[in-house]
Amino acid sequence: MTSLPPKLPARLPVKLAVLALAVPAVLALLPTAAEASQESLRRHVTYLASDALDGRLTGTDGEARARDYLVAQLDELGVEPLPGAEGLVHPFEFTAGTKDAGSVLTLATDSTEEVFTGSETFQALSLSDNGSVTGEVVFAGYGLVLPESAEFGYDSYAGLDVEGKIVVALRYFPEAVDQETRAAFSRYSGLRFRALQARERGAKGLLLVTGPNSPNAGETIAMSFDSAIAGSGIIAASASGEVGDRLFSFVSGKTLAESQTALDDGNPHVAGFAIPGVRLTLDVRVERERRVGHNLVGVLPRNVAGEVDKPYVMIGAHYDHLGRGGGGNSLARKEEVGGIHHGADDNASGVAAVLEMVSGLAAMERRRDVIVALWSGEELGVLGSNAFVEEGTIAAADLAAYVNLDMVGRARDNKVALRAMGSSSIWPEVVERANVPVGLDLTEGEDPYLPTDTLTLNQAEVPSIDLFTGAHEDYHRPTDTADLINYEDLERIARFGTLVAANVINRDAAPDFLKVEPRTDSGGDRDSVRAFTGTIPDYTTEVEGLLLSGVIAGGPADEAGLQEGDVIVEFGGQKIANIYDYTYALDAVKIGEPVLVVLERDGERMEVTITPRARD
Repeated sequence: MTSLPPKLPARLPVKLAVLALAVPAVLALLPTAAEASQESLRRHVTYLASDALDGRLTGTDGEARARDYLVAQLDELGVEPLPGAEGLVHPFEFTAGTKDAGSVLTLATDSTEEVFTGSETFQALSLSDNGSVTGEVVFAGYGLVLPESAEFGYDSYAGLDVEGKIVVALRYFPEAVDQETRAAFSRYSGLRFRALQARERGAKGLLLVTGPNSPNAGETIAMSFDSAIAGSGIIAASASGEVGDRLFSFVSGKTLAESQTALDDGNPHVAGFAIPGVRLTLDVRVERERRVGHNLVGVLPRNVAGEVDKPYVMIGAHYDHLGRGGGGNSLARKEEVGGIHHGADDNASGVAAVLEMVSGLAAMERRRDVIVALWSGEELGVLGSNAFVEEGTIAAADLAAYVNLDMVGRARDNKVALRAMGSSSIWPEVVERANVPVGLDLTEGEDPYLPTDTLTLNQAEVPSIDLFTGAHEDYHRPTDTADLINYEDLERIARFGTLVAANVINRDAAPDFLKVEPRTDSGGDRDSVRAFTGTIPDYTTEVEGLLLSGVIAGGPADEAGLQEGDVIVEFGGQKIANIYDYTYALDAVKIGEPVLVVLERDGERMEVTITPRARD
């Protein structure tokens, strides 16, 4: 006979009865784990992107307030100092800006002496050493040297003796060459690379002049932000077209314009020459503002004993942004200049996601220690991550992998780009497993040479992966605010990142590292990217062509009628299959001359004309 349960009292006490009835309702009101995570993400992003942090520029009070907040969060999550470190804060020194402190150019002959000063006539390059040098003058064309690995040979210094002399060279690169040749020149036309070439050949100084055939004709080169603490080992400056013309007045039968035109077809046999009877003195004074930035780095210790190959997995994101946009990377519109650049997506979103990843990993088994890195100085040239790797507190050889999150807060249509996938053979399997319970629409790219901290770790031969939801019209503008973040998808991205990291943390063998050959060489810099079109590429969707996630208001693309969702398939007669084709095509255009663009919009093929502008 089945026993019966004991009888309940005929009447429960009122309080218990109410409670019994209320439990399901109370449980229904409790937030789910995903909702709680979204609220946590919103809280982090809202604070980091608030006016009180003034844009989180590295080395400022805004960075300090962000730092204090994040240290408290990491402490609460159980993140401990690295072995041998006194705390979570790792300071590094950098140059916060440069200005010309009164440089002077003196042009002397046997009978005359002329002095040029003032930024519109003569100005130091940001990368210059400080000092004064005097020497005879040699014109070295564009001052370009292409290494043996390039597509063809070119050496502006062939046949020239510049030992102990002042090299005068044209800015940029030959103007009348075809696209392929122009792309090759562009890669080696960066200012630091050219300063190196002059220095290595024994020159005392380098003076650049923007020729009349070039963009920004006749203008001196603005002192751009240069984060290096030291100079380039040579005195270097730029002079106006007026100074260039005056120099060439001492050359019989040649003018600056004619000399540039002779060089512009890229003929490697057009040689430079000495400028007789002239001695130049470059008295260059660069004032560098030194500041200290602060990385936040700690460890979530393993909780499973046993030996593993390479004991650390690193997860990270940069927490700095642009302050009020004075460092040269702002895309603020005229009415926005000087406003707080809030950086909600770039990169409060990535920082918030990393904090959620730490919370998730803390509840899991961990066979490896998890290094948590919140970098500063990324916007100034990945300064913080570079300083950490060079510091060597944790050897790169002990890092099994690095997972980076940069701009992950503006997912559209469930799309997330995974970049640097070529750095290890394990990534396709890892991301496929991690995505099963999350269900993101993933786009995979192999290239690890990204303008974010993944670049630093890849160069240290650490298998790395970067999560990214794409550029948008608020990128590097004050309008990148917390209310525009997609917190629902940000929570899913953080969950996905947690599963990716957990997979590597608990593997027996560390991932292999694969070196991906760069699509371009590292000689170039922003100075070599001359054409501005105002297009914002979409990196999260695989299409044949260049898909636009938007255009910059008032830019050439906007004026031409391009819009979000357009796919550029031809540019200036060149087929465009991807972002690299587009970059190379930009190298081929001439500033101020219309370019035919073929695009697809809503399945229809259209043609428009864009007139590229010179970058400032």
